[in-house]
Amino acid sequence: MAETFAVKLEERCYYPDPRCKAAAWTPDYTRAYSEFLHDPDGFWDQVARELDWFEPWDRVKEWNYPYAKWFVNGRLNIAYNCLDRHVTGGRRDKPAIIWHAESGEQQVLTYEALHHEVMRFANGLSSLGVGKGERVCIYMPLVPEQIVAMLACARLGAVHSVVFGGFGADALAMRINDADAKVLVTADVGYRRGKTIPLREIVNDALTRTPCVEKTVVLRREIPAADLDPAREVDYAELVARAAPDCPAVSMDSEDPLFILYTSGSTGAPKGIVHTCGGYMVGTYYTARHDFDIKETDVLWCTADPGWITGHSYIVYGPLAVGTTVVIAEGTPDYPDPGAYWQLVQDLGVTIFYTAPTAIRMFMRYGAEWPAKYDLSSLRVLGSVGEPLNPEAFEWYYHAIGGGRCPIVDTWWQTETGMHMITTMIGEPMRPGFAGKPIPGAVVDVVDRRGNPVPPGTGGFLVIKEPWPSMLRTVHGNDERYRTYWNTIPGCYTAGDLAVKDEEGYIMVLGRADDLIVVAGHNIGTAEVESALVSHEAVAEAAVIGKPDALKGNVIKAFVTLRVGATPGDGLVDELTRHVKKSLGPVAVPAEIEFMDRLPKTRSGKIMRRVLKARELGMDPGDISTLEE
Repeated sequence: MAETFAVKLEERCYYPDPRCKAAAWTPDYTRAYSEFLHDPDGFWDQVARELDWFEPWDRVKEWNYPYAKWFVNGRLNIAYNCLDRHVTGGRRDKPAIIWHAESGEQQVLTYEALHHEVMRFANGLSSLGVGKGERVCIYMPLVPEQIVAMLACARLGAVHSVVFGGFGADALAMRINDADAKVLVTADVGYRRGKTIPLREIVNDALTRTPCVEKTVVLRREIPAADLDPAREVDYAELVARAAPDCPAVSMDSEDPLFILYTSGSTGAPKGIVHTCGGYMVGTYYTARHDFDIKETDVLWCTADPGWITGHSYIVYGPLAVGTTVVIAEGTPDYPDPGAYWQLVQDLGVTIFYTAPTAIRMFMRYGAEWPAKYDLSSLRVLGSVGEPLNPEAFEWYYHAIGGGRCPIVDTWWQTETGMHMITTMIGEPMRPGFAGKPIPGAVVDVVDRRGNPVPPGTGGFLVIKEPWPSMLRTVHGNDERYRTYWNTIPGCYTAGDLAVKDEEGYIMVLGRADDLIVVAGHNIGTAEVESALVSHEAVAEAAVIGKPDALKGNVIKAFVTLRVGATPGDGLVDELTRHVKKSLGPVAVPAEIEFMDRLPKTRSGKIMRRVLKARELGMDPGDISTLEE
């Protein structure tokens, strides 16, 4: 593969209302970033002092490449920072969580009520033998009890491993065994598109090969409630009812593990990413507050699930450490109709909305008439997460949802980073297709294989050059796999993504490095071709793969889903071919275009190109436990 490659850069730019910048927590990005570079430890020291610690740290960080310690010898409890300090500090009656069930049921938990629930459940877990350092697996639908369970583990010093409630029995068993979980917390059922998901049946299947699990706590939602096996199952409500009401937060060392979370994206086998208490708390608190510019009256809706890192960092720990109101909603964006999300934004007065590009493109497919039916004037900030936000989706999001007045915070980060690393800070000029610049606190660059920065307009590898507080500490049970992040490119954490910078330092993420297609000696990024296809008015989503070719080495095949009202056929194939040729040139034109009703995706919304490639080439697709359907 060539060291670098030229990229056609998007030139559009949007300037937010100057009042956004003036009122932001970071009103001057350039100054804030310069202050960070001048004194990185002083920068993070100041952030950390905004939170509550049982004992102060001796040193902000120790860095012995590739291992870091942050807030050395400091002692804290992240659940205490998410709950106790708000209960005693004036937010006792403020809503912490607003839950909307697919059935329409709603529940509001104030900070005091959430604090109460967490303490009781923590005592319940303690009665089952869960203590500091024990692993607890949480396999639940998107209900308040899922967040309660996470915070209860953190309060006790237990290490939680949340497994997304859409995984099957094999994937669940693998994660339970790898983490060596002692207790499993689950529910009898979940609900999705009007259907019942039999979680307890899946759990019972998984437990036939998970000897480490001693007890299963079951939240019973169905009526009439199913009978439990008294030898190994405990009713969630009964466990909480008989638990003592007070549970002091356990003092944790800053470097004690907080959770294990298994990556499960579009590439490779899952890895158990380990995050620790102190640095993760500081990083998620800072980025939630500054990147979303959270104010006291805001209502934040992150549409992810706590089964993914986005839910950990920007539903649970970051926003609750800040003390904001968080919306969680069980269900899907277009059920019972494509106005479901916008109805909730209107009814709940959502001010900050954080979702995935795949959801935005799905909304585009249905048309702007759906959001136009609702009053979205409460929205103040729009966010994007999970994969690159292509320019066409940016434009639609900005105009159809934000009315041309809401800043878009397009965020690049990973399970491994724990927190945002690149975005366009509130008030800064926004460039469609570009995530933005490194946040104050992160040193990110685009380099060649030797670690040398590449010129503007030239594609290279996205790397992080300095440690950051919420960085992963290891891969559970496989530290060698952790070190591969740091020894691929000299002196850098290698993210595995391709990117390009412009003259002003804005970074465009092009997609995974292993998604690069070499056609007749030319390096073609899948994201670039997909973006060109999606820019056509008929296309809702696109995925691109490389197919072996005797003459060119590889040719490009595109899989396309269409917007409502568009008709597939040879005429549209020719039209899309001409469109890509005009946008990117003849070398990037797909040799084949196949129309599909839907694309294979993970449940977090990432397109699984390797599944498409495996199907096309008659190969084994590997681990598909994360597949949506």
